[in-house]
Formats: sequence, C-alpha cells, structure tokens
Amino acid sequence: MVRTSTMVLNGNLTVQMNQTILQNGKQRKNGHVNGEKRTNFPAAKGVSCRQYSPESFEQAPMYVAVLTYLGFGIVTLFGYFRDFLRAVGLEKCHLAQEREEQKEFVPMYQDFENFYTRNLYMRVRDNWNRPICSLPGPAFDLMERVSDDYNWTFRLTGKTIENVINMGSYNYLGFAENNEDFLKTVADKTLQYGVGVCSSRQEVGNLSSHEELERLVADFLGVESAMTFGMGFATNSMNIPALVSKGCLILSDELNHTSLILGARLSGATIRVFKHNNMHSLEKLLREAVCSGQPRTHRPWRKILIMVEGIYSMEGSVARLPEIVALKKKYKAYLYLDEAHSIGAVGPTGRGVTELFRLNPADVDVMMGTFTKSFGASGGYIAGNKELVNYLRSHSHCAVYATAMCPPVVEQIVRAMKCIMGVDGNTVGIQRIRQLAENTRYFRSRLKEMGFIIYGNDSSPVVPILLYMPGKVVAFSRAMLARKIGVVVVGFPATPITEARARFCLSAAHTRAMLDKVLHHLNEVGDDLCLKFSRRKISPRPSLFNETDFELDS
Repeated sequence: MVRTSTMVLNGNLTVQMNQTILQNGKQRKNGHVNGEKRTNFPAAKGVSCRQYSPESFEQAPMYVAVLTYLGFGIVTLFGYFRDFLRAVGLEKCHLAQEREEQKEFVPMYQDFENFYTRNLYMRVRDNWNRPICSLPGPAFDLMERVSDDYNWTFRLTGKTIENVINMGSYNYLGFAENNEDFLKTVADKTLQYGVGVCSSRQEVGNLSSHEELERLVADFLGVESAMTFGMGFATNSMNIPALVSKGCLILSDELNHTSLILGARLSGATIRVFKHNNMHSLEKLLREAVCSGQPRTHRPWRKILIMVEGIYSMEGSVARLPEIVALKKKYKAYLYLDEAHSIGAVGPTGRGVTELFRLNPADVDVMMGTFTKSFGASGGYIAGNKELVNYLRSHSHCAVYATAMCPPVVEQIVRAMKCIMGVDGNTVGIQRIRQLAENTRYFRSRLKEMGFIIYGNDSSPVVPILLYMPGKVVAFSRAMLARKIGVVVVGFPATPITEARARFCLSAAHTRAMLDKVLHHLNEVGDDLCLKFSRRKISPRPSLFNETDFELDS
C-alpha cells in the first residue's frame, strides 16, 4: 500500500513523495514505525535527499513509563511522610517557610513547587550547580564538595577533580579557549577600552567595536542589518514585546525556550501553542486565525507571529524551516527564528538552519541568535531588514536601558566570526565546523549501535539520551562523574515527567580519543543501570539512501 503525501516547500505545496506504509514488515501508524517516530525533511530544489537527516523520537517500552510513574509516586509518598515529620517537629525544614505571624496571609511560596523542591530536588541536588575552577573547554577541573545534611548545604573539601571530560557546555566550535595567540586581539582591546562601558548605547556606550560587530553579523547572515545585545536571554524576552502587543497573535512551538515564552507573555499578545514541529497543527491554527480573527469581536489580528527555534536545546531536533516558511507566506504571517543553538553549529559554513536548507535569509522576518554557544562569548543579536533593526533601536527596552556589551566580549565575537568566515586568512573556522559535524555523526551513530534511545536530528550537536526513571537519572550522573565525565541531566519540570534525560553537547574541540572514552564508559554505565531501552535493530551495513532529487513544480 502506498500513500502520496504533499510536502510544503518554498511557498509551494507541490512536492510529492511516495511513502510506503507497509515496508519490510514494518507498520506505520501516526508517524511511528514500530514505535519509532521519524520525520524526514523535504529537500530544496535540486538537492538530494541525502543532505537531510531524519529525526528520531523512539518510544520506550510500556513498562518503562509504568516504572517511571511508580518511582515518582514512591518519592512523593516519602515526601508527604517527611512533611508530616517536620510538622510534628521530628525533622527540621531548611527551606523558606511562611512566617508564623503571617499564617493568615496569602501564601508567598507556592505549595507544590515548594514541596517538589524540598522533597524531591533536594535529595539529588548534588548533581547540579557543580563548581568548576578552570576553562570550560573540552575538559575542565571540578571543585570537590560534600554535604553533611543530605544536600541542604555543601562544603568544599579543598580537593580538585582534574581533567573531567566536558560533555555539557555549549562550546560547539571550541572557541571557549585560552590560547594566547588566538586571544591577542581580545587582550589588546581590553587594554584599549577596559572591561566595561558603564552606559547604554543610546547615551555614551556606543563604541566603534559595536558597529563593526553589527556589520559583521549582518554580512555573516546575509541580511541588511543587525543589532547586538549584552544578554542572550534578554534578546528574546525584551525584544518580542517591542514587536507584538495586544491584538496580535503569537503561534509558538510547544518546546520553545523559556526566553521566548517569557517574551511572548510580556508582550500582551494572544498566545497559541502548536505541537512540536507539526505542520498540520501549525496550519490549523493559522487557518483558524485568518478565518475567525480575534475572539468575540472577530476583527483581523494586527499581526500573526510564528516563533520557532533552529535547534531545540532539549530535543536536539531541527525546525522544519522550508515548510514553516511556506506556511507563513501562504497565510501572510511573520516568522521569528531563534538560532541560539544552530548558528555556527549547522550548515556547511556555520550559518545555521537557513543555510542547512538552502533558504533565502530574507524569508525569515526576524533572525535571532546568541553568541554564548558557538562563539564562546555572551550576548545575542536580532537581524533582518533595516526597518526592523532601526525600529528596535528606539523601541526595545534591551536597547534603550541595558548597558552596552563590554569591549573584550565584542572582540571575542568578532575574532570568532572572522575565523568562521575565513576573512582572517586561515581555514581554522571551516575545519572546526567540519570537525563538529564529524563528531556529531560519530557520537550519535555509536549511541544508536549501543542501544540507547536518543532524540533529535542526525545533524544536531545536542544529543539527549533518554533515562526516564528518576532514580536512574541520579545514578547515571554520579556514575559518570566517578569516571571523570561531566554530564548534564535534566528531568521534570524541565522535561515531561516520563522523559528525563542526559543531554550531551558535542564540540569541535573533542578529540576522537575523548569521544571513545566517553562512549566506553557510557556503554558500561548503560549496562550497569539497564539504560539501553531501544528496540531498534541496527544493521552493520551502511544505510541506503534514495538518490532521487525532488524538484519544485514551476
């Protein structure tokens, strides 16, 4: 049985692909093949399907979900028991509580949030906020700490855990470095301007370095103009309210970052959420918005803004940008693209998902990104046409009131971006981009061979390994640190309650020996903790690709 599906691409809805429903004994249902959800990106005009990798969201066996809920249930019951002991004075509570004379007031501390923190998070707090005492490069040093009161407080022992392989930092291209030859221009700029500006750019904080950086960013992205900000989080949260307000509609992906969510809420606009990377869900909301207008009055929306990320930081998935662009053109909406994790990390020359899909940057109305990941610095940018940027210079709170980016950070971004672009006369930047892509493919393929369930796109340097059960999350983090591997583990409420995970971030600075060591210990820990939940059979032969080029109808 064969089904013909229509893919949206570059404003047209006429790219046809044949999908076999029953193929090699595998049954496809609701986008899943034998429990594994796969999403194939459409190819751009004249581009082979080989260029775009599928996304994997394999479902765990049912018993895993049952045991996960059971684990949370047991911990919650123990939490209520300990709260009872605190209420009768048999156990001391170290967390914030309502003052006795304010018992009749409206509670300042939310009950369940406080319950979760004191009874669940505190038991495992040693797995987060670990203090490092070295450069956060491919390896770092940790300050050893212990707790004498079950993680309520910590004390440093004075010892250092050295040469821990860093698998958690967003150092995608390895520019978080202290090579004095590379950082000479940064040192010179520090001597010339100092380390702070002490003013906003609209007053006396606008330096020639800031203007040089903005011209460089615009040239790198292939847009008319760009504007930079000193904080990546504020780039989203403070600029979105300047772009939309009451009477506008924001269509937000359900897995968008907190900074996007906060900016949307501060704007006063109506917010509607579509399912992650689900074009049917997005188009349904767009069609409803255009046909029905605003609630009650049915007046047309002043603006409709679609907000997505290039690479989603918890899933490792890539936005289906060609289809989103087609939908936004079809329904006359605006597109806000957050490339915090994708700029510098994907695309043949590191220019993000627009380059990955060979799209015209002008198709994205608002391009946002940060310098905290691939560029080894801090801050963010908004890029697009000149009218957009000039408007934000006078209307964005982040532009009017925030202190300008400090000169050493500006120079670090400039030198990293010039290195990526090759304008400094060497090929180090492009070599790092290729090394990151190679490390990403190697690491992901080996994890799949071992039997771990991993999420995301094969091109994404963000690699989540699903751990599911709360007890295994804690045991995994401690076991990896004991093997001198630093990992980031994430659970509820940052993820769905049944999808706790460890998030690995690959870097061009990771050597093959480092990755092999990490994979060796992952294999051991995975066996010890029974973390290999994948039911997918991996063939020892390389995958076969369909070489057909899909062309757009003229």
